[in-house]
Amino acid sequence: QVQLVESGGGSVQAGGSLRLSCAASGRTFSSSAMGWFRQAPGKEREFVAAISGSGSRTRYADSVKGRFTISRDNAKNTVYLQMNSLKPEDTAVYFCNADGIISSGSPYSMGDYWGQGTQVTVSS
Repeated sequence: QVQLVESGGGSVQAGGSLRLSCAASGRTFSSSAMGWFRQAPGKEREFVAAISGSGSRTRYADSVKGRFTISRDNAKNTVYLQMNSLKPEDTAVYFCNADGIISSGSPYSMGDYWGQGTQVTVSS
């Protein structure tokens, strides 16, 4: 059974940093893209970042470009999201997604697997 488990969330002040991790089990995702989404209370889920299977290609939402960095360690079947210069508007539950696709027409087409999410709260 495939399982994705996010960790690393917490509460920080504006300008601070956090690193999120998403550890996958049940199958390897080294040949497919993985990504991060986030959802604030009362708002729709939005795309944050994605990375190709090899790690050679990355995609970011305009709102996080220059501040967030996505990476992966296929030996650990894990994807990371380094978040710097955090802003209050980054406050949300962050979800990991696996088995997606990166293409020229779309930054990331989501796969079928989701984690349970990790809370990120940024205070001003």
